[in-house]
Amino acid sequence: MRLLAISKNTFVDTLRQPIYTVIIVFSLLLMFLAPAISMYTLDEDIKLLRELGLSTLFLAGLFIAVFASTGAITEEIESGTITTVLSKPISRPAFVIGKFLGVCGAVALAHLLITMVLLMMIRHGVLETASDEIDWTVITAVATGILASLIITSFMNYVYDWNFLSTGVVLSVVFMAFGILFLFFVDRDWKFNPADNHFDRFDIIASLLLLLAMFCLVALAILFSTRFNEVLTLTFCVGFFLLGLISDWVFGRFADQHLWAKIGEILTPNLQVFWVSDAIYETGVIPMKYLYMAFIYAVLYAGGILSVAIAMFQRRQVG
Repeated sequence: MRLLAISKNTFVDTLRQPIYTVIIVFSLLLMFLAPAISMYTLDEDIKLLRELGLSTLFLAGLFIAVFASTGAITEEIESGTITTVLSKPISRPAFVIGKFLGVCGAVALAHLLITMVLLMMIRHGVLETASDEIDWTVITAVATGILASLIITSFMNYVYDWNFLSTGVVLSVVFMAFGILFLFFVDRDWKFNPADNHFDRFDIIASLLLLLAMFCLVALAILFSTRFNEVLTLTFCVGFFLLGLISDWVFGRFADQHLWAKIGEILTPNLQVFWVSDAIYETGVIPMKYLYMAFIYAVLYAGGILSVAIAMFQRRQVG
């Protein structure tokens, strides 16, 4: 129960952070602009739209993971509130795991919202020629979801004093989910036609893979935040993120001959496992077996990093 309480409080506190909403809003704006940016290619418009959308999803998850993790642990250590928490019958491992689960929940919620908007943008497609028409079903679904979220959030904030940011994010997820459900059954001609909804399983699996990558980055951010401040945590996380994207080239090709490369390959998350950019332009298919293997890798990596974080936090002086 104490673990769930820590996770819940961390989740709610993360949703109330202004930076959390700012990152989501900025990512959504990039999603809305992606169809216009993608139209200047030759027969690769929808593929470029997918890559831009997934890249935005990846970077948004990275920054949410870092800022949420530093807010969850580093700020509590620096403000001294952690001493009050640990003075109660709460073990340090439970505290670290609870923070990890709470941040993962907040990252997953933002990831879900941005993914739904990405699916809507892919459904709308790119206006490649002057004869292409706007998909008004998508415009209606997005506009209705945004307006309904703003109106109800403003009402709840004014009447019941609910937190505007966290309420707005949660309601946006709810209304965008209704929008996705509507678009799943209704085609661009406003007819009931689930067979022609233009939603591809590839996009959903690609998003799930990126979510697994986010959990690995959250574990790293939790690890660094147990010892370092916000600036150093952000620096190390961005560094590991960039190394993870080229892990095979930096470490993988030398792992069989050199010990340092083998150690680097183990410690650095291989984010190429979760990034499917090549599949967008080649096969366009992600086997379910690949998703299962990526899930196992993410669980093992995040579990190992959390074990190190717990060991480091056990010796951290917080008083």
